[in-house]
This record gives sequence, C-alpha cells and structure tokens, in this order.
Amino acid sequence: MNKIIVAILIIVVMGVLILNFLSDPIKEKNTIIFHITLADPSLYSNGVFTDSFVIDKGEYSFRFVPNGSSPDILSITLSGEKFSFLQDFHLKGTPHQTGISEYFTWEYVGEKTVFVSEMEEVSITINPNGKIMGSVSVDILEN
Repeated sequence: MNKIIVAILIIVVMGVLILNFLSDPIKEKNTIIFHITLADPSLYSNGVFTDSFVIDKGEYSFRFVPNGSSPDILSITLSGEKFSFLQDFHLKGTPHQTGISEYFTWEYVGEKTVFVSEMEEVSITINPNGKIMGSVSVDILEN
C-alpha cells in the first residue's frame, strides 16, 4: 500500500514539473534581428549596401557566413540618433590538412559585439571595399 502511495506522489510531482516546464515561455537565444546575403552586385548602390531596421536595447553580435570569394575587408557601420558602431572586419582563412588534401575555413575577424542603450531605428551600411562579386551573409543576433 505504501509503495502505491509513493508511486502516485512521484507521478503527480513529475506531472506538475512537466506542466510547469511546458508552460514557461522559452526565450530563444541568438534571435536574428537582421539578415542579408550579399551575393548579387545589384544589391549594392555605389558600391555599398544600405538598409534600416529598429533595434531594441540590449547586447547583439554579428555572425557571418563567408567563403574564399568573400570581400577581404567588410566595413560595417550602424548608426542611429543615439548610437554608432563602425568596424572593419578582415577575412581570415584557416588551412586544414586531411592527409590527402587541404581545405580552408573562413571567418571575419573584428569586434563582433554591439551594445545598444535604448530602442531606436538604425541604418546599416555594408561596404565590401570594391569587392562586390564575392558572396557573404551577414546576421545581427540578439544575445
């Protein structure tokens, strides 16, 4: 009889925990607030890409998907009424040996973290410094 009561109590406690877990909203990490894939020269005007979006107060980071044909230097400016950010990201290739071949992974090196003190509309300018034929994706993620 005691075993049945203990088993029922365990099931009830587990049920309550599961319902509590399922009812709590889960905040997604690294929500994308801006995305562009620059793979077509027509996306640039006078050699630069520009757009605008609203950004909330918080901490953000850049994420890139480059390849060997991406711009060597990617200059990004974010500017708003009370906010400004400018960074030249440099493309770095890292060679990897497999024993029978060599391949590269690519990353942009530079300060990738941005702190915004209040919500505002910002404009983004992405300058590939003359290399508009190379493709790259740029994301801004909410941390």
